[in-house]
Amino acid sequence: MDDGHESDLDQAKIDALIFLFSSGQIEDAILKADELIQKYPQESKIYNIKGACLAAIGESKLAITSYKKSIDISPEYAEAHNNLGITFQHIEEFDKAVLCFEKVLTLSPDSIDAFNILCNAIKELNQPSKALESFKRIINIKPNLAEAHFNLGVALQEAGELEDSVTSYEQVINLNPNFVEAYYNLGIVMQELNRKHESFGVFEKALMIDSENVNVLNNLGTLFSETGQFDKAIINFEKVINIDPDNISALNNLGITHGKTGQLDDAVTYFDKALNIDPHDTNILNNLGITYADFNQEGDAVRSYEKAIKVKPDDVEAYVNLGESLGLLKQKKSALKHFEKAFSLEPETELLLGKILNTKMALCNWNELTINLEILANKINSDKKVITPFSLLALIDDPVLQLTNAKIYAREFPQDLTLPKIKTYENHTKIRIGYFSADFHNHPTMHLIAELFEKHDKSKFELIAFSFGPDSNDEWRKRAVSSFNEFIDVRFKSDLDIALMAREMEIDIAVNLGGYTQSSRTEIFAKLAAPIQVSYLGFPGTMALDYIDYLIADYTLIPLNMQKHYSEKIVYMPDSYQVNISDRDLSNKVITRAQHGLPEKAFVFCCFNNNHKITPYTFNSWMRILKQVKGSVLWLFENTEDMVENISIEAEKFGIDRNRLVFAKYMHVEDHLNRLKCADIFLDTLPYNAHTTTSDALRMRLPVLTLIGNSFASRVAASLLNAVNLPELITTSQEQYESFAINLALNPKKLTAIREKLDNNLASAPLFNSLSFTQNLEKGFEEMLQRYKSGLKPDHLYLKEEHSLK
Repeated sequence: MDDGHESDLDQAKIDALIFLFSSGQIEDAILKADELIQKYPQESKIYNIKGACLAAIGESKLAITSYKKSIDISPEYAEAHNNLGITFQHIEEFDKAVLCFEKVLTLSPDSIDAFNILCNAIKELNQPSKALESFKRIINIKPNLAEAHFNLGVALQEAGELEDSVTSYEQVINLNPNFVEAYYNLGIVMQELNRKHESFGVFEKALMIDSENVNVLNNLGTLFSETGQFDKAIINFEKVINIDPDNISALNNLGITHGKTGQLDDAVTYFDKALNIDPHDTNILNNLGITYADFNQEGDAVRSYEKAIKVKPDDVEAYVNLGESLGLLKQKKSALKHFEKAFSLEPETELLLGKILNTKMALCNWNELTINLEILANKINSDKKVITPFSLLALIDDPVLQLTNAKIYAREFPQDLTLPKIKTYENHTKIRIGYFSADFHNHPTMHLIAELFEKHDKSKFELIAFSFGPDSNDEWRKRAVSSFNEFIDVRFKSDLDIALMAREMEIDIAVNLGGYTQSSRTEIFAKLAAPIQVSYLGFPGTMALDYIDYLIADYTLIPLNMQKHYSEKIVYMPDSYQVNISDRDLSNKVITRAQHGLPEKAFVFCCFNNNHKITPYTFNSWMRILKQVKGSVLWLFENTEDMVENISIEAEKFGIDRNRLVFAKYMHVEDHLNRLKCADIFLDTLPYNAHTTTSDALRMRLPVLTLIGNSFASRVAASLLNAVNLPELITTSQEQYESFAINLALNPKKLTAIREKLDNNLASAPLFNSLSFTQNLEKGFEEMLQRYKSGLKPDHLYLKEEHSLK
């Protein structure tokens, strides 16, 4: 290109200077350049070549001066601008380099080399806003350059401006229909925008251009896996391996997918192959651990996470995963240590603060609880995802905050809009009810609900169980299987497959028995398994999901003025929301207090709630009660030895001898019910009441004293007490709670009268009348379906309007 300067400089002299430079005679070239500059001080080419020589020997600042002199003489000299930009890039002054390369493109729009160098310089800036501005300027210079639009799309994608990046990638494809990378990136953005059905088409078009593009095949496989099409996912991942046997990403994905389909051995095989290629890949070690955990092999999971941490001591994900597995192994103290380590590395990790607080509560470690609860509430009100809805229930009795938190958590489960809305199933002679649960085995949920399945009117209702929990083959599992018209084990089916199965079976009403509890699968309901979807029993609160239509409750749990704190429409059961088995098998073993470490003559207060429900505020009340009732003891459930030590220390702070705390270990439920006879009063917890544990106590004629709160979980015991007509055991303040407990302990006649009343009430109490409960629930199902068939939206259902509101 002409440098814009006329002189009598012989081209042969320039060629000789270039020869010295290109042959590596740099010092001679610099001397020769200086000689020529003396003769031709306005010759820009000489300064440009001298700048290149200086840059070659690392004299970047002198080179920059020389290039600038060249440009001062010939402002349109593109090569000097280019060389100046390269030097600025070399010394990492990327913003200056970008300006130089943009000038080159202005002077020489067809310079692809300058364009590519410019793109690299922009990326090195690591300043998304500047990158966007630069790429837009390039497009103004070269509007039909597909590569420019592609790089703008990448910059927009990295900046989180996904819709705009879609526009850029589509423009690339318009300019160059064979630009595979544009299809690939567009498919990924579509996934991020939850437009997965469009992603499939984009990836498939890319493969029509390049059928062996491993990146596209791998991402298409991931998309199939995410949408539950596991067979197709495996086919795509295997195509990648056939092309590139050492492709770690595809091997990792094969491990994950085989794990999802219940093939643990195959999953481990693929993870091991990937680790043979790179034993230090912590992502694979974490995924291997997660797969082991999914199969309840927590010990193997722990070893995988520990390997990841050994490789990468600051791996936050590994510390969190390790904490989860240790917690399930009842090693709560170690779990807490690893959660806190993760927090020290990355305090903004989603849900981590909640995991720490929940673990500390299980340990009865209440250090800094008050300040942490303030932090927790502030973060929730600042729209941060810091705790699961279930964990919050035991910490803060505020239905407003619980709803806010549930809404934040619910974003993880957006409604899948790719499936069509279900029309009314017209040809059913019976209403088809699908019960979805991971708990069809020896579990508190089954201890409550087993008889409901048996009592359903099979002439009006057809029952289908969708079980995604363990096949334990215990007595409770067998009881459930025999109760349903059809019992389907869907553990290793995808959420999509389960939802489609429910649609094919034309389920009228899908009942979610898990809610936001462990092993629940909310995505099934996000895909609309049935035209009507109901939350019941497992989760005592709102799910804040538009596609969960109803919540089964009662007038005590959710007074009419509290409906606004629940996203669902409330189905008001006439008595209590809680279903119960009418009669329970009890152990025939003879029991004595001595067998359980209890003094024969002492007054025995008890609470068999899980330890995480014990707040320091409740515990302080218990200690004041023990102080007033001389010689009395408090009988608690023992979760871990660390919990025993921590809570014993707390008792001693109140001047209560630790020997007045007695700890009960886990027992088979029939034996546990039997041992309840050894207690005098059950003391409830706030804000998370005893639920199944309350009905167990009342069944065994053990009075339960509760302090009613504001949220669903804090009003359950009151609901159950109303259902056995013992409202006098519902207190409304901490002072009343304490004084009533003391009064009952010091007045045997009063306690005896309450026990006799409970005993007399049980025969006729609605709490244990499962047939009546079932009939009322069926009435609710019928009203839900009738509204739906009439084209009406869900609304609150009052199954017995004349019920007194408590």
